[in-house]
Amino acid sequence: MDSSLNFKPGQIVGLNHQNSCLYAEVIQVVEVRGVCWVRPLMLIQGLSEYPEDNFSSFGLTPETFILSDLRQSPDLIWPTHLFRAALDTEVITFLAQLESPEANYPGLKRVNTCSAHQQLQDFIGQVWRASANIFDSNR
Repeated sequence: MDSSLNFKPGQIVGLNHQNSCLYAEVIQVVEVRGVCWVRPLMLIQGLSEYPEDNFSSFGLTPETFILSDLRQSPDLIWPTHLFRAALDTEVITFLAQLESPEANYPGLKRVNTCSAHQQLQDFIGQVWRASANIFDSNR
């Protein structure tokens, strides 16, 4: 069974593309259209191919991660099956970082709001180009 059909409002989902992951909160799933209305939370760049590899011990690896706070970004309505349920262990460290930006996690770099919006726009464009056939089928 497709786990995306089980998304519930308030659940955190991830959308992986290349070495980045957009984490967002589900607002609503529109099953008839096969889309999910989500509210972006953060974009993490600098991940390995499998994000859970980076979070296995709740600590950051020596890699440098870029954290973009997207809580002030516009919502997205995207094909549901592009998203996956996010694991708590993937996001807990970064959610804590969003809530207390004065904490300094080694290997983590934050970007300002303007840069974060630009990075989201770039990420969306990359995913859209890579998945154009999925968007065409949802029309």
